Amino acid sequence: MRHWAEELAREYLSARGYELLAENYPVRGGEIDLIMRHGEEIVFIEVRQRRNSDFGSPAESLDPRKLARLRRAARIYLARTFGRDDLPVRMDAVLVLGDRDDNRVEHLVGIG
Repeated sequence: MRHWAEELAREYLSARGYELLAENYPVRGGEIDLIMRHGEEIVFIEVRQRRNSDFGSPAESLDPRKLARLRRAARIYLARTFGRDDLPVRMDAVLVLGDRDDNRVEHLVGIG
């Protein structure tokens, strides 16, 4: 089942002209939260949510290992879907701080 923050992120990006290609796309060792097209680019989006910043911001959970897994998963998606992995792509993150009823959304473009 999709997490409410992923749904919020999808709606946020759709309202800004992003087109949904896939969500919760499974790959070995995890999944890609959102895959969207923005202009000519295919954008792989990691959604991070924290209720508060007591244990760090949502951005602090985007460590190099997580970004490497996202890049690997993106290559797999491109190869499976398009038969190639040299298309224009970008990695973004949508950070949600708060809960379902009271939150703040931040979109980080080009995280790695």
